[in-house]
Amino acid sequence: MKTAFTVSSNREQNPFKDLIILAVVFGFAFFQRLGQIPLLDSDEGRYAEIPREMLERGDFITPFLNYVKYFEKPPLHYWLEAISFKIFGFSEFAARAPGALMGLCGVLFTYHVGRTVFGRRAGLLAATILGTSLGFVVIGRYNVIDMTLTFWMTATLGCFLLAVHDRGRRAGLYYYLFYVAAALTVLAKGLIGLVLPGGVIVLFMILTRRWRLLREMRLPTGTLLFLLVAAPWFILVSLHNPEFPRFFFIHEHFERFLTKVHGRYEPPWFFIPVLAGFMLPWSFYLPSAIRGMWQERHTPTGGARLYLLLWGAVIFTFFSLSSSKLIPYILPVFPAVALLVGEFFSRVADRRAPFPTLPTVLAAAVLTIGGAGGILFPHLARNPKLSVLAGAVIGSCLLAQGIAAFVGLRRKKAAVLLVSFGLFSYLLGIVGPPFILARTAERKSFRELGQLVKEKAGPDTAVASFQTYQQGFSYYAGRRIIIVGDRGELDFGSRQGDQSAWFMDEQGFARLWDSGRPVIALIKEDALPGLKKLVTTPPRELGRKGKALLVANH
Repeated sequence: MKTAFTVSSNREQNPFKDLIILAVVFGFAFFQRLGQIPLLDSDEGRYAEIPREMLERGDFITPFLNYVKYFEKPPLHYWLEAISFKIFGFSEFAARAPGALMGLCGVLFTYHVGRTVFGRRAGLLAATILGTSLGFVVIGRYNVIDMTLTFWMTATLGCFLLAVHDRGRRAGLYYYLFYVAAALTVLAKGLIGLVLPGGVIVLFMILTRRWRLLREMRLPTGTLLFLLVAAPWFILVSLHNPEFPRFFFIHEHFERFLTKVHGRYEPPWFFIPVLAGFMLPWSFYLPSAIRGMWQERHTPTGGARLYLLLWGAVIFTFFSLSSSKLIPYILPVFPAVALLVGEFFSRVADRRAPFPTLPTVLAAAVLTIGGAGGILFPHLARNPKLSVLAGAVIGSCLLAQGIAAFVGLRRKKAAVLLVSFGLFSYLLGIVGPPFILARTAERKSFRELGQLVKEKAGPDTAVASFQTYQQGFSYYAGRRIIIVGDRGELDFGSRQGDQSAWFMDEQGFARLWDSGRPVIALIKEDALPGLKKLVTTPPRELGRKGKALLVANH
């Protein structure tokens, strides 16, 4: 059987057949049953509600969330969502499709970089490693900005590497694509689209003493192209909203990085287990790939390996030092790791690198123990997060990888590792997310309650969220929600203009509730006794989802 491990590394073979096969195989992983599970709060609901309001208002310059200004992120992901909604309608599939497409494009572009720089085999292996990294697939199927950011940052750093590597007539094209991709990265998530690629490139020039790249990279015309793509939105949104620059550039960049203002502090080592676990089992071989990079530093592709190491290290270090951390932040590191590990296994195939014995021993032990634990966990835990079927399926995939690692170790056959790791990680990426997210949806989805509002609420009905604001509830209700209590991330928008009718304290809401106007409120079960003490009109339950209730005064 011909596998990615045994195919030729010849760069001259036509890549389109490979791209089509990769697109079909991994397109299925990213898109299958994409709309089956309702949107989860808070991220998925938020990033669906903002483009829904864009389409409703016809304003694609100023982002709004719950109909107040929301400047935490630039608009690229919102624009992609709005396009998806226009094509597919308002659905869970449409909300998640842009992220899934960006994930698939990331796999295909990783293949292109690997094939161009290291050869066809390395490109196929790198794409397979990235596309079978469970964390990458799961986040790609989740409606968040980070996958959009990851693809465009990968395109930015990858195009620069391709330009440096090519040095022919296509180098100019790659440099200009580098500037366009950098501009889109900025439009995806702000200044890190400049800071992180800039840090990687500057360090690369320092360590390799290749200052001549400053003359080659078309700085004057490239900078103009970058500004033509990135600047118009920033100029327009600032002209329409004078308060934007201070909030976006100071609060959302410097204060987010340097302070704990967003309440997302984690220790500096936080991303180490995240990277290791989300790229399991491939992460076991990253140390070997890095060591091999040093041993091969004087070869023609030694500079490319150094560049990939800097790519991963700069981004990893930046987010590790930040005072604000969330799991998806580390996603732009994954393509660099996939390329390093894929190139390492390609050298193992050519016998230019020894069989990775120690990493395989660790992989075999961890995967076997993890697989057995996954199977037994639903039977032993008091309140398991996985069903018996989910534990059996996920645990079996891990256990099969562990057994295959033992077989590959005994025979010293890397092909056994690659085929088994790739196959069972692919299966895990298909069956795992629906199992995991289905249980999560029981706690973090408000689709049923939001749709109930559409059925029960008339045009004069006030809809409120009492001491809990869930963006998915707004999305599914399709209307503005009165916020009672903590304003959370809407605090900035609530202070722009007179929003007193939409942001209330408990006493103000009690007056509204007893005013005779129809009111429907989303409330957590444990907050209901407090509401009953505040109001005269007793709340009537309309619906329930987990610990969330929908109550009315009529």
